[in-house]
Amino acid sequence: MSMSEELISWSWEQKCRKAVSALETNGFTAVYCAAPHEAAVYILQQAADAQSVGFGGSMTIAGLGVEKELAAAGKEILNHGDPSLSPEEKQIILRRELTCDLFLCSTNALTLRGELVNIDGVGNRVGAMQFGPRKVIVVAGRNKLVDGSVQEAIQRVKTWAAPPNSRRLKAKTPCASTGFCSNCNSPERICRVTTIIDRKPRLTDLHVVVVNAELGF
Repeated sequence: MSMSEELISWSWEQKCRKAVSALETNGFTAVYCAAPHEAAVYILQQAADAQSVGFGGSMTIAGLGVEKELAAAGKEILNHGDPSLSPEEKQIILRRELTCDLFLCSTNALTLRGELVNIDGVGNRVGAMQFGPRKVIVVAGRNKLVDGSVQEAIQRVKTWAAPPNSRRLKAKTPCASTGFCSNCNSPERICRVTTIIDRKPRLTDLHVVVVNAELGF
C-alpha cells in the first residue's frame, strides 16, 4: 500500500469509527471492520444459532460471499433473488424473509450521526430491517457514509444508488438509461418507500457492520 493509499484508508477509518460510535449511542450493536473478509467472518459467527437466513437483495452482501458458506453449514437459505424461483415461489420467499432467524442486507446511506436511510421499491427489505427477523445484520461499506443530514442521505440514494440498481434490475425507468434521477412516475420506479431508522427498533436485534471498503452502490 502506498503512502497515499494508507492515508486515504486512515481518513476513511476515522469516518467509519465515528459512524460506529454514533450508532452505538443510538442503541445499535455496531462493529468496525477494516476489510470485507472481517465482515464475512462476523456474519458467520452471528449466524451460528440461526436455522434460516434471509437475504435482502444486497450487492454488498453478495460481494461478501457468505451465502455458500451458510448453505454448507446447513442453514436454510431464503433468497428471493434466486433466478430459479417462479413468481409465486418468489412471493413466498419474500414473506418468509420477514420472519427468518437472521436477515442480511445493506443500507443505502448511513449518516455519521448514526441514521440508516433507505429507499425501497417493494418495502420487503426495509420492513425486515425494522421488525420480524430474530436478528438483522446491516453491512455498510464506507461509500455509504454521509457526513450530513437525512435529506443529504436521501439525495445520496437517489443520485448514486437508485440509477445503478434500476439498471441492475432491468427496470424500465429513466434513471436506468440516463444515470440521473428525474423523480419519475414509471410503473417500474424503485423509489417508493423511504425509511429512516434513527434509533434501534426496540424489539429488533439490529447489528450494523461498517466496513472500510467500497461495497455495493
